[in-house]
Amino acid sequence: MALHEFFLYFAIILIAARLFSEIASRHGIPPVIGELAAGLLLGPSLLGWVSPDETMKLLAEIGIILLLFEVGMDTDVYRLAESGIKPLMVAMVGFVLPFLLGYGLCAWVFGLPELVSLFIGGTLTATSIGITVRVLDDLGRRKSDEAQIVIGAAVLDDILGVLALAFLYQFAVQHEVSLAATGEVGLYILLFMLLTPLAAKLVAQVIDHFDRRAATPGLLLTMALSLILLFSWLAHAVGAPVIMGGFAAGIAFGQHFRFTLVRSLPGGSRLEAWFAPSPKLAHRLEEQMRPLIHTFAPLFFVMVGVSLDLNAVDWGSAFVWALALSLLLVAFVGKLVAGFFIKENRLSQIAIGLAMIPRGEVGLIFAQLGYSQKILSGELYAALLIVIALTTLAPPFLLKAFYGRYGDRLSR
Repeated sequence: MALHEFFLYFAIILIAARLFSEIASRHGIPPVIGELAAGLLLGPSLLGWVSPDETMKLLAEIGIILLLFEVGMDTDVYRLAESGIKPLMVAMVGFVLPFLLGYGLCAWVFGLPELVSLFIGGTLTATSIGITVRVLDDLGRRKSDEAQIVIGAAVLDDILGVLALAFLYQFAVQHEVSLAATGEVGLYILLFMLLTPLAAKLVAQVIDHFDRRAATPGLLLTMALSLILLFSWLAHAVGAPVIMGGFAAGIAFGQHFRFTLVRSLPGGSRLEAWFAPSPKLAHRLEEQMRPLIHTFAPLFFVMVGVSLDLNAVDWGSAFVWALALSLLLVAFVGKLVAGFFIKENRLSQIAIGLAMIPRGEVGLIFAQLGYSQKILSGELYAALLIVIALTTLAPPFLLKAFYGRYGDRLSR
């Protein structure tokens, strides 16, 4: 689009996101729903003023990366480690169960081809960590015990989703699957998630040192943003979701990340003190980043709404509705049940299961890839759009109602 048109549409999106989130909040609705509704209104589903073009998608990606940076800063790695295998268990069950149920439903009940069934099953494995975190934040539960499990599980789900997408893409395009190539991508992602926070911690100390001695303002924000973007590029280079770069950088800049292993080294206590998290650095950075996050993060949720073209749905097709409702049941149950596979009280299990349901942009990536590669027909794509829309819009209401009734009985 022309530059002046971009400015106009950008302004419209910002105003609509703020207006709809404010209206939603004043009526007791999670603000993220208002932003998604703004996207549905402005996008091809209703007014058609904004299309999901590459420039807007790029800005939305910046928004979700910044949001995941904030999540990383608030994530207590050691508290997450105390959860043990719980996030892994939730992620694995929430990935495998919807995949198997979705594949079995499509292949054995609806008689769809194998590749089509695999793609639909893959779509149902998605969890939108951005939407999940935003809902928990809106409800004031992002630092709760169950939220730590959900965040860890959602991050793992994203990684599993990338591996599944690579697997299915190879199968669709090359008609064969290289397990070695898929395993190599998995190894790169694992090394990235282990080593990046360590490297970022070193850089954060250097940035803090020079920021306190800088002759001009803005060095901390500029260098932190550069590091986030650099790590996001590196995440993509190793095959990981780009948002993992922001998350890893956030962990390193947060107040909870420590190098406890250096104690055993000569002069370890001095090294540990040097690497100790700086509350002042985290506070300064949080204060400077907050306006950017509050500006760009809503763009992501608006663009999720814009990407849901509900006009593509054949609302009169009995097959579309039969498939959509069947897959919707699988999509809800497959994620909800995941919370019951860990040892927690029943209320926490339900909260974790509900928080894992949103599909959002991750599900759309699967569906759009299948549609663009002509694996999914128009009817199948329409059915998946219904499932993605309802699994994106319903969980915030369900979580709000759940916490409104049982929140005081759950530990924060």
